[in-house]
Amino acid sequence: MTTVGFIGLGNMGGPMAANLVAAGHDVHGFDLSADAVVAAREAGVVIAGSVADAVAKADVVVTMLPTGRHVQDVVLGEDGVLAHVAPGTLLIDSSTIDIQSARAVHAALTDRALPVVDAPVSGGVAKARAGTLTFMVGGTRDAFTLARPYLEPMGANIVHTGAAGAGQAAKICNNMLFGTTMTAVAEAFVLAERLGLDARSLYEIVSTSSGDSWALRNFCPWPGLVAGSAADNGYRANFAAALMSKDLRLALTAAEEAGVELPVSGRADAVFAALASAEGHLDASAVIREIRGRD
Repeated sequence: MTTVGFIGLGNMGGPMAANLVAAGHDVHGFDLSADAVVAAREAGVVIAGSVADAVAKADVVVTMLPTGRHVQDVVLGEDGVLAHVAPGTLLIDSSTIDIQSARAVHAALTDRALPVVDAPVSGGVAKARAGTLTFMVGGTRDAFTLARPYLEPMGANIVHTGAAGAGQAAKICNNMLFGTTMTAVAEAFVLAERLGLDARSLYEIVSTSSGDSWALRNFCPWPGLVAGSAADNGYRANFAAALMSKDLRLALTAAEEAGVELPVSGRADAVFAALASAEGHLDASAVIREIRGRD
């Protein structure tokens, strides 16, 4: 049994921590949300009163936090992870954050001879619960080798993408593609509606033709077509529009820094920014409401 400190027990982190418990690890978790704490405790996570308490005896620390600022504060802050972990402790950051923040965390831990990987995930809440996430892992080969046994209970696809920050680079490219595809799928259904085409007919054609996509099959924005679709549940979030907007903004910021123009993704970024401002708590597939005009 390995002791794991887990910081961030929300929609994704909670199920991930639960899968580590199911794999036989002693997981000590911390989160500011009372609801997240209750769910994690029911899953067998030992609830800590602070970040320091969660990581003090840990062999491995996993963080799953909203932004780069949160990760740097929690990991590098005065009373954070780095101030309390034992020598040799492995850090796995599964947050989706900017590349610069990821590299800053890598640099600080490397200076202390602590192994670290940035390991953002793809797959959403359903795959987090099932333990079938995809992990995109940046860091040294040695750190990746150390991290893999702890990623395996949480993921079905674990890919070493390169050096520090490479996991975040892969994640923002992946989510940029999802966001632009999701926007295009919603546009197709709105156009079909205006042209008098039945939505089910469109789905049956596109899902077996050149327009097929993961976004269509898993986040279909039209109700009644895909089992488990957020569209059938008032667009209650499986993956929140606010998070999609954040990820698109990360991709566009990285593109600006790299001198790359992304005209299609730039438009998707604008559409999701508008949706996030008005209804960011809804699912990403609710982008159809932004395109059609909210009703």
